[in-house]
Parts: sequence; C-alpha cells; structure tokens
Amino acid sequence: MTTPALLQLEGIRKEFPGCLANDDISLEIIPGEIHALLGENGAGKSTLVKIIYGVLRPDRGQMHWHGNPVQIPHPAGARALGIGMVFQHFSLFESMTTLENVALALPPQDLNQLRQRLEQTANDYGLTLHPDRHVYDLSMGERQRIEIVRCLLQNPSLLILDEPTSVLTPQETEILFATLRTLAGEGRSILYISHKLEEVRTLCDRATILRGGQRVNECIPANETAHSMAEKMIGRRVESTPRHTAPSSPEIRLQVTDLSVRSDQPHGTHINNVSFSVHAGEILAIAGIAGNGQIELMGALSGEIGPPRSGSIRMLDTEAGALTPVARRQLGAVFVPEERIGQAAVSDLNLVQNSFLTSADRLGFVSHGLVNWTQVEHYAQEILQRFDVKAAGTAALANSLSGGNLQKFIVGREILQDPQLLVVSQPTWGVDAGAAAAIHEQIQRLVGAGAGALIISQDLDEIFALCDRIAVISQGTLSEPQLASDITTQEVGLLMGASRNRTESSHAGA
Repeated sequence: MTTPALLQLEGIRKEFPGCLANDDISLEIIPGEIHALLGENGAGKSTLVKIIYGVLRPDRGQMHWHGNPVQIPHPAGARALGIGMVFQHFSLFESMTTLENVALALPPQDLNQLRQRLEQTANDYGLTLHPDRHVYDLSMGERQRIEIVRCLLQNPSLLILDEPTSVLTPQETEILFATLRTLAGEGRSILYISHKLEEVRTLCDRATILRGGQRVNECIPANETAHSMAEKMIGRRVESTPRHTAPSSPEIRLQVTDLSVRSDQPHGTHINNVSFSVHAGEILAIAGIAGNGQIELMGALSGEIGPPRSGSIRMLDTEAGALTPVARRQLGAVFVPEERIGQAAVSDLNLVQNSFLTSADRLGFVSHGLVNWTQVEHYAQEILQRFDVKAAGTAALANSLSGGNLQKFIVGREILQDPQLLVVSQPTWGVDAGAAAAIHEQIQRLVGAGAGALIISQDLDEIFALCDRIAVISQGTLSEPQLASDITTQEVGLLMGASRNRTESSHAGA
C-alpha cells in the first residue's frame, strides 16, 4: 500500500523579470522521510522552498497538504499548517534579543516560560543560546543557531532545513542527525537542502535534483557517491581538484606575533597573544566554532578595527599593524570577510560598482581623479566568466544574486587582483559542490604561484581538502598549527567543541 504524501507539488512555475526560477516542478514528500533537495547555486531550490513556506506565491501549479489542495499565502499560514523553515539567509531583527526574535515566530505566550523552553530545546540539541543577547552582537554562526532552535520550537510536521550544519562540528552534526532521524521516526518529514553531499548520502532517504529551474532527476542518496550526485546536479563531469602540496619556502607572507585585540562588542571575544605565520606557497587553516574570535581576528588582519592592543602584524615584509585597509591592500594583500552583504559587497550597487570597491587602487582604475568605468566593467565581466557567476549581466545588483553566486563573485574579485596574500573567511559557505571545487582550484592556483593563504573556516571537509596546516581558535587563543596529515577531523572537531563548552561555561558564570 502506497503511503499518502504529506506534501505534493504539481507543475509549480515561478518567473521573475529575466529569470524563470521554477519551471513545471513536481515534488512529493511522504510522512517520515528525510528528503534532500539538491541543485547548484541558482537552480531554483530557494524559490521552491519559499513557495512551500509562503514567502512567494507560484505563478502556476498546485500544492496539496495531506491530499487536500492548499494555498499558503504567508509564512504564518505555513506555520499554522505545520511547516517550519530555517533559511540560509537569516530572517532576524538585529535590534531585538534572541528571545524576542524567537517569540515573533510563535503564538503569544509568557516570555519566562518561552525562555525556559528555548534554553531547554537549545541545550537538548547542543545549540546553546543566550536569550537576552541582541542579534547585532552575534556572529553568523550564532544567528543560525537561533534559526534552528526557533524552528524546532514550532513542533513542525514538515521541517525545511537550508544548510543547517554549516556551523556545526562533526560531533554536533552527528547529534543533529540523530535528532532528525528521531523526528522522522515519529512520522515527521524533513526537506533537507545541503551542498555537503556526503551528509546527504548519510542522512537522506530520497533526493530530488533541480537544474536550471527544472526537476531533472531523483535518486536514492545511499546508492550514489557524492561525485555522482554532483554530476547529476550540474549535468556534466566534475573533475576532482588535485590536493595542493605546499613547496618548501622560507618566504613569509604573513607573520602574526603575540597579537592581542579587544573586541568592541559587549559580548565579543578578545584575541589574546595569538601567533602564527603563513609562508609563500602555503595554505594555513584556522578552524573554530563561530564566536571564538574569528571576526575580531579578521578585523585585525584587514585593518578594519584599527591597530591592535599589542603585538605585531607583519604583512609582505612590512609592519602593517598601524596601516589602513587600503594601505594593506596596496602591499599586495586581499581580504574576503564572512559577511557577504554589507561588508564584502553593497546590496544595492551593481556588479561593476562592487568590482570597483576593493580593486581601484591595485588595478589602476583611477587616473587624475577620474574613474575608467570601461576598464572596471571589463574587469567585472572577467569575474563573471572566470568564476562562472550566474547573473543578469554586470548591471545586476548584488542583492539579485543567489548567495553562492555572490560568494563566487566576491572571491573572484579578490583573486583576480593577483595578490601575494589572501585572507578569506568561510570561502565556500552556502556554495554548491561544483562552485566550491572551482573556488578551491583558484585558491590553489594562486598559492601554487607563490602567494600565501589564510583560510578561516568552520567546514572541516573544506579545511582538510585544501589546507597544509591547521590551527584551532578557542576563546580568542590559537592552538599550535599542525600539519593536516598529522591530525584527524575528529581531533579537530573535539578541539572546536571544547572551545564551545568553555565559552558557554564562561557566559553561564558571568
């Protein structure tokens, strides 16, 4: 006997000016299954799940819930049906606290009781939160924890998760997967979006694959390899990027010695006596749970937060601690921060203007006080072509790109400046397998030509695939870097998890 579907989509179509995002898509999710929705950046996944969650209305097509035709006019209607969603791009109000943001998504209730439920649920899933902290004071990883816990509090029949493990250690991922399997065992359904295809193989019962806005395939992930699923997603062979091997070089591109930085945020993390070096032809990784000083370290290296409290930052044979961000770039360094919109790119500027933001001085786009916009446009076009950025031309606004395509654009903008030092935070967060491989290949080419690279990442698969040495940041201090060949993902995960435990204990005692 066939199990009736919990959710059934038939012929869903959604078109935006110049873009057919969903083209006659059908999808069926049955009770108790964990169903993956796969596709490269721009394939139509986000549009489809926004339709399911009531953020968007389809132009055509029908949805059935428990076999009955249904229209979902808004997210509140979706939640009333029993649909919860965790977005990749957060829907939080920065001026409100964690507790207030959670309360907005739930029926009115006593805040003290909600606080207890929030803390209990967060602790149960290893995603401890602090209810009274304001969102503007939180890292990207901590914001995602709010989204996950807020969704779990809704007790949904269908839980939609978009890249939920991007800030979790391997141990925490295992706990989350156990929880999701328990929920599925209770008859709840999960629609799971992830670019981590090994996760999909481990967790998901079925997978629907989108490409170019159309449903192109369905598979059972356990019967596939990550490589075969990636090829189904992009419609062509995926060539594996050869593992980078660092040449032996005495040249140091970045030397940080006894660096101490005071965070300017009330609940930020101070950097204490951090020392490390990055050699020419080397990729050094700094792993860690969000909120352990990564933002402060990145700000100190880029120059955005001014001179450090103490210690030295020597960059490309120059003492750089007192230099401005522009002066550091003029030395031959480039920086890719974690936050795409607002820090790496300006949402309502087009791609030509965003290309100009960080490249004007290094690439000579300004002469006698005048900008050569023709040259800038050619540069923007080169970024789109070399990094396969899907956009409606160089006149497209930054906020019109998918998260993965905007990330490819930002990384491409920096790498094509041919720097001698690349400092990048979360280089492939939310980027599909094909795009991640392309970004990794470009980083390796840059380093193979003699540059040094510092990668700040929470993705251990990425770290071990890309980097030569690995250190772990914990409450603003850094472990001794070790060769990637001398340490395992589990050992790094334990170091990262230990930093979270200490961080939570320190907040509890504050």
